[in-house]
Amino acid sequence: MTVKVIGAGLAGCEAAWQLAKRGVSVELCEMKPQKKTPAHKTDMLAELVCSNSFKAARVNSAAGLLKEEMRRLGSLLMECADSCAVPAGGALAVDRTLFSEMVTKRIKECPNITLREIELEKLPEDGICVVATGPLTSDALANDIKTRFGGALSFFDAAAPIVTAESINMEKAFSASRYGKGDGDDYINCPMNKAEYELFHSELVSAERTPLHGVDVQNPKVYEGCMPIEVMAQRGADTIRFGPMKPVGLIDPRTGHRPWAVLQLRKENSEGTMYNLVGFQTNLKFGEQKRVFGLIPALENAEFVRFGVMHRNTFIDSPRLLNSDFSLRSDSRLFFAGQMTGVEGYMESASSGLIAGINAAAKAGACEPLVPPKYTMIGALCAYISDESVSDFQPMGANLGVLPPLETHIRDKKERAQAYADRALEFYES
Repeated sequence: MTVKVIGAGLAGCEAAWQLAKRGVSVELCEMKPQKKTPAHKTDMLAELVCSNSFKAARVNSAAGLLKEEMRRLGSLLMECADSCAVPAGGALAVDRTLFSEMVTKRIKECPNITLREIELEKLPEDGICVVATGPLTSDALANDIKTRFGGALSFFDAAAPIVTAESINMEKAFSASRYGKGDGDDYINCPMNKAEYELFHSELVSAERTPLHGVDVQNPKVYEGCMPIEVMAQRGADTIRFGPMKPVGLIDPRTGHRPWAVLQLRKENSEGTMYNLVGFQTNLKFGEQKRVFGLIPALENAEFVRFGVMHRNTFIDSPRLLNSDFSLRSDSRLFFAGQMTGVEGYMESASSGLIAGINAAAKAGACEPLVPPKYTMIGALCAYISDESVSDFQPMGANLGVLPPLETHIRDKKERAQAYADRALEFYES
């Protein structure tokens, strides 16, 4: 029996790998390089289109717990991510090119996986299939899904710009991680005083944006986790200063004081030749990005190797359509995985592919089915996307709030987070 996996992003590659390692023959269908979405730039599999960060690394955090659970389930994506990590303080960030190259190589070399570079415009009528075409599913396939299962939901997502390291004015920046985490110099910090920040904020909220067809460009429906910096700035003069530009935990060595506001830059590759503007997802026109972001003193002469972009993301009404194992309620041979199911984030998407792949393999008779309990982070996300009581379904990333409460309340925040992690990881040790 051959199982078809549609889409070779993070979720699709993880699903294909989990099937293949259980001895199942996999046909992995990917429309690149013949056709690309507006967000994709390379021909590689598992391409990272937004940030290169997989969020917090520590196990007693929601994101870190999710990644550790994936490691214990034999995740290909986590193995590759750990192998090409770049310094990022307390986060796990990767060299995005090396990461995609590594995943692509592993998939292509796997004897149980056949990669077909083809666009599928309709779901297969028979056989087991995992649909992992992502939030930018091609129009034809998206229309087929809508026709079969009802209206899909959508929101807009944004990516941050990338600049060259040599174009950053280090006389007006300094290297450090907040509170000295990581190696202490994992980020380049671009400080601003009050006057510089106020000018920047004024120009940011009035800058010209790229039109989004059929959408109110000033107030688009966006996911909070990828809120464009200019939309966030509209909420108030200090909103971004208490958000992505917060100066807490940082001291400017030039002044000996905490700056009024700080933009952090994170390495994009292991060589440190490119840096990502952390939290600066944007829909400003390219010329406006250069002008407005150039008001930040350290970026006055910045060379942009990629400008920020904004694109439509689509997700299905999973609580009405999917079981907790990511199979379709009305047709158990079909599984969905990735951001199109309403999990939000790189590793959240990959984890859904992992679970969908394992359960598709179980459907093929190759293993036992698996849905981790709700007190694990993966299990909590499985429960969230399949909870029929959810009335206003919105994308959800890993967070401790989705976990059931501990039997004994722990007041200390760090101790409570550790208790959540200990409880979850016990499942994988049994």
